[in-house]
Amino acid sequence: MNYYFDYQEPVFRPPSEANSLIFQITLGCSQNSCGFCGMYKMKQFRIRPLEEIRQEIAQVPKHHRSHIQRIFLADGDALVYPQQGLLQLLELLNEAFPNLTRVGLYASPNSLTTKTVAEMQALREKKVRILYFGLESGDAETLKLARKGFTPEQMLQLCRHAQQAGLKLSVTAILGLAGQERSEQHAQATADWINALSPEYFSLLTMFRRHNDSYFGQIRPLSNGQVLEEAVTIVRRLAPQRTILRSNHVSNILNLAGSYPKDRERIIAQAESALAEGRKHPQWYAQVPDYEEEFF
Repeated sequence: MNYYFDYQEPVFRPPSEANSLIFQITLGCSQNSCGFCGMYKMKQFRIRPLEEIRQEIAQVPKHHRSHIQRIFLADGDALVYPQQGLLQLLELLNEAFPNLTRVGLYASPNSLTTKTVAEMQALREKKVRILYFGLESGDAETLKLARKGFTPEQMLQLCRHAQQAGLKLSVTAILGLAGQERSEQHAQATADWINALSPEYFSLLTMFRRHNDSYFGQIRPLSNGQVLEEAVTIVRRLAPQRTILRSNHVSNILNLAGSYPKDRERIIAQAESALAEGRKHPQWYAQVPDYEEEFF
C-alpha cells in the first residue's frame, strides 16, 4: 500500500488491493449495524467532500503518478458516494494518474441500492472495474441473525445489476457465521447463491472476534473440525460458471485456491483431505478457532 497522506485508521482493503493507492472517500460504513462485523464500529460514517480528495491527489508527487496503475476507494462502502461527485472524482483520478487501469471499491447491499445499472455503467467508463461485496451467507435465517438488513434474493438482484453494468464482483462469505445451529443450511444456501450469480471471484473467511462478542453470545461457535466440515459442504456444492475461489484470509484454517469448474475436483479433494487429517487429531478437531484481532 502506498502512503502519501494521513489516513483515518483503521484502513481495510482486500488482499488483491495490496499494491493499490488508497483514497478514503468515505469514512466508516453506511451500513454499520451488522452484528457480526467489527470493522468500523469505532468510526462515525461520513462522506468526505470532493475538495478534500482533490487536495490529497495533489499531494502525490508528480514523478510517482505514472507508476500508479490501481486505486482502491475506501472506506467500507465507497460506492454510496453521490453519483455526480463520484464521477467527478474518477475524472480527477484519471487525469492525475495517466497509467491508471483499475479502480476498485467495497460495495454493501445498501450502496448498491443507490446506483442504477446505467449509473454503474458510467462508473465503469471511468475505470471502475471491480466491486468487493460481502454476502456473508446465502441463508435467510443466518442473515437475519447477523442483521445484514437484506435478504439473499435482494442481494442477488443487486449484484446482477452490477454484472449487467459490466463490473466484476468479488464476493465473500463467512465460515461459522451461522454457528452450529444452522451450519448445514448456511453452507448449502451460500453455495447455491454463488451458483446462481457466478461472480468472477468468491472468497471464504472464517468467523473471528473483533468488536463482536455479543454476536458470539448468540451462536454456538464452530470447532476447527466443524469449520472444515462447512468448507467441504460448500466446495462440494459449488457449481458456478468461471468463478475463481480463494480461501486465504488469515482467519482461515484451510487455504484453497482454484477456478470452478476447471479445478473443482482438485479443490474438493484438498478440502476432504484436510478434513480427514483433522479427524486424526480429536483434541484439535474439537477446539474452537482462537484467531482474533484486538487492534482497533
